Amino acid sequence: MFMILIINNHGQYNHRIHRTLRYLQIPSELVPNTTPLDEIISRDPEGLILGGGPSLERSGNCVEYIQKLEIPILGICLGHQLIAKAYGGEVATAEAESYAQIELEILDEDDIFRGLGPRMSVWASHKDEVKKLPDEFDVLATSSICEVEAMKHHDKPVYGIQFHPEVHHTREGHRVFENFYDVCRS
Repeated sequence: MFMILIINNHGQYNHRIHRTLRYLQIPSELVPNTTPLDEIISRDPEGLILGGGPSLERSGNCVEYIQKLEIPILGICLGHQLIAKAYGGEVATAEAESYAQIELEILDEDDIFRGLGPRMSVWASHKDEVKKLPDEFDVLATSSICEVEAMKHHDKPVYGIQFHPEVHHTREGHRVFENFYDVCRS
């Protein structure tokens, strides 16, 4: 059965990711970030979403998932930062914590932003951000408060987004999930 696993990184919005996917009728399951890699593999997911969370230190097995799974991955907030770190990027405290509606400038309407550009209103809720993009990644979107709002691996279906598509403040956020679902099915 087709399924996307959502990795719960203890963030306040992780349950909303699951709820949004259910609303979109995308089969999914929310699992703890301490789930062993072999158990993740045995579930045979078609995609993985790494949810947000309070800190890199509480990210469980996420880096192992990123490094060893050969399936599409979408990292949201902390998940985005974990992808950057796993591939050699740098994450640090943002110039200013951001908890606000912001305007995203979509630089590349790649897979996950298909049909959403060139601008999109999104909800930001973070204190850390990707400061140095990993070598194998391109920036897909930016904003006035964060240079790397979204990124994609050059050769793999691995994406990171700093903003939160799962909250109602990101009006078109469901389309990011639908686009990721399309990536997982292709």
